[in-house]
Amino acid sequence: MDRKQSVLIADADEDTRGLYGVALRLAGFDVMEAADGRSALTRALVDAPSLVLTELALPFIDGYALCEILRRDAATHAVAILAVTTETRLTQLARIRAVGAQAVLVKPAAPDAVLDEVRRLLADPPRAAGTAAAEHVAPAVATPPFGGDAIDGQPLPRVKSHASFRTTVHLVDPLALHCPNCDRPLRYDHTNVGGVNEQHAEQWDYYICASCGTFQYRQRTRKLRFVDHRTSRAGDS
Repeated sequence: MDRKQSVLIADADEDTRGLYGVALRLAGFDVMEAADGRSALTRALVDAPSLVLTELALPFIDGYALCEILRRDAATHAVAILAVTTETRLTQLARIRAVGAQAVLVKPAAPDAVLDEVRRLLADPPRAAGTAAAEHVAPAVATPPFGGDAIDGQPLPRVKSHASFRTTVHLVDPLALHCPNCDRPLRYDHTNVGGVNEQHAEQWDYYICASCGTFQYRQRTRKLRFVDHRTSRAGDS
């Protein structure tokens, strides 16, 4: 490519920025760093990165506000955004998707997992980072999707069906599940989260049996069922 793609890492933890920065530089990306949301916003507006990798807990301007501003501004509305965060509450993870992040990884996220997600987002057609993102975020900005309840002083978002995400880090303690067909241990693969109504998130965990295929475990019903790879997506019931 004529110009190297660039990634802006916004994280208050210097070690985290260094860890992901090394992996991204070795992969051929230009890397910029910011220790707080205000600095990250300035760098994004001035240097126009290809992707912003952000923690949600940032000084001055948090990751939620950073995503909202980036999506509103004409200069940055099409930038790819990946959230890599210590936040594990499903409502808050859905909230960051609702304000503009295209993917979410929960820490500890290995550098190779972050690199894979960065590559995936940047390989998507412009629709994923631009038009679709703008269409997705605009209603949430114009009419904030928050109810009257709150968690730790933060509004509780009404999770819509489109506010979904996939992560390869288990959001709750992994279960020791066995294949109902051959009794082999199942290997955890990934988790999908999506809204099933206005106020609740739903979580589906996917496990692999080396012999029998893919199984879906629904957290709400505590039921395991067989699925194939084509139907392994948020929203299955």
